[in-house]
Amino acid sequence: MTYPEAIATLYNRLPAFHRLGASAIKSGTKNIVTLCEALGNPHQQFRSIHVAGTNGKGSTSHMLSAVLQSAGYKVGLHTSPHLKSFTERFKINGQPAPEEEIAAFVTQHMALIEAVQPSFFEISVALAFDYFARKQVDVAVIEVGLGGRLDSTNIITPDLSVITNISFDHMDILGDTLGKIAYEKAGIIKPKVPVVISETHPETAPVFIEKANETQSDIMFADQIFEVVDSRLVAGERHLSIKSTNSVINKYIIDLVGMYQTKNILGVLQSVVVLNQIGYHISDEALKKGLADAAKLSQLKGRWQILGHQPMIVADVAHNHSGLSETMTQINSYEFENLHMVLGFVKDKDISGILRLFPKEAYYYFCAADLPRSLVAADLAALAQKEGLKGEIYDSVQDAVSEAKRRAKKGDFIYIGGSTFVVAEV
Repeated sequence: MTYPEAIATLYNRLPAFHRLGASAIKSGTKNIVTLCEALGNPHQQFRSIHVAGTNGKGSTSHMLSAVLQSAGYKVGLHTSPHLKSFTERFKINGQPAPEEEIAAFVTQHMALIEAVQPSFFEISVALAFDYFARKQVDVAVIEVGLGGRLDSTNIITPDLSVITNISFDHMDILGDTLGKIAYEKAGIIKPKVPVVISETHPETAPVFIEKANETQSDIMFADQIFEVVDSRLVAGERHLSIKSTNSVINKYIIDLVGMYQTKNILGVLQSVVVLNQIGYHISDEALKKGLADAAKLSQLKGRWQILGHQPMIVADVAHNHSGLSETMTQINSYEFENLHMVLGFVKDKDISGILRLFPKEAYYYFCAADLPRSLVAADLAALAQKEGLKGEIYDSVQDAVSEAKRRAKKGDFIYIGGSTFVVAEV
């Protein structure tokens, strides 16, 4: 197969969560175990770090990848969903897998795919494991797809588990309380494998501690060890002063400028401490270089990504209540004349609750990404109107963005978001 043929085959034959939502999920690890056994258990042929969480797991995974790469390791990175190309899910030292690798895998293993009938995500995970094993990476950073306990990635035994922020998202699948959601995330904690929790929360901390005690795993809460004492934007980079429990203050620069990265970086710093304790060699110089060039080295996009100035244009993939709360705080930290919001969502969100976060004085451009899971723009506009948000409906994301650019003055601010898939189309 050619690459386009291979991708079309996967989309046409396998249910994809990012396109269809919960109906695409094949719960449990039976399929991925079957796939990996047929492939020679590639996930057992490299070291790994496992990252879960509601918000921040993508940024954390990319930062860890960049730091390890800066320390001289050959690093695999598996994340989801992709923004532009399926190949983004499989990176080695920041470079997406060549298209011919994807085409060859699908061609070679078509009979296996037909026999197992996995989900789109399950075959993606198997492909990632196979690719990293064949390319002999030193270590792979593996981001959980959804939840943790029943996620396809959860067949690995990593050197370290990392759990970032826990908040409400995918409640129809993971549970309707923070404790229930934390239980699913805690499923990645393995016997005697250390675990770093980025952010302490009174409802979730006991869940993680109980699981860690069961598995005899060392557990560390990064925000109890490190504290951001100063954070500011300087020439398009975020400058941070971070104090540790011994009162030493270190300064870091990161090229991921979102304010929420001040939470993610604490988990990364503690992860590096633990990795060095268990035999990795990551110098302070490598740590600082990896953070300073995290987006560049890992080719991370869509995290408070500045697309233009005069007017300021920002795209961000935050898509749940917690993430968008951070987004509103960051927007309010800028000075601008008028605020333009290009918004689209998927159907399986508490849209009304989320829309209450958005400012009534902004002007809205309602749209929908081109996939079945998207909420129809007219339906979004109707819900927004009930919350006092005013704007117009557009046939496509590109039409909405083009109109926002046409209307905006030099001193205005254009925000593009609501859904990963809206950002992907931009």
